[in-house]
Amino acid sequence: MADRIELTGLSAYGYHGVLEHEREVGQTFSVDICCWVQPARNDDLTTTVNYAELAELAHAVVTGPPRQLIETVAADIAEAALERYEVLHAIEVTVHKPHAPIPRPFGDVAVTARRNREHRRK
Repeated sequence: MADRIELTGLSAYGYHGVLEHEREVGQTFSVDICCWVQPARNDDLTTTVNYAELAELAHAVVTGPPRQLIETVAADIAEAALERYEVLHAIEVTVHKPHAPIPRPFGDVAVTARRNREHRRK
């Protein structure tokens, strides 16, 4: 059994993409995070995931070094959160790229990375 913490619509400007133009000009990305944590047993912030800190962690990754793939951005956020929070059983991070260079009308492009303690990237 686990409790779920969600953070949705975190906006940050980053320079991620395969095309050189994307890495030079950048664009706004949006991030949604869903965390599964140990059930709350008390009213102590240190026994759960601090969502304000989680937002800063995700913001730092998005605004950090450019990546070609938003898959990597999502995975980096998930891995950093698992490293930081021992109470975190599993995490799902979705990175939205609504201004992706697609030559057709579209609403959004998003990639979701799911990680848990047992199946972490090495």
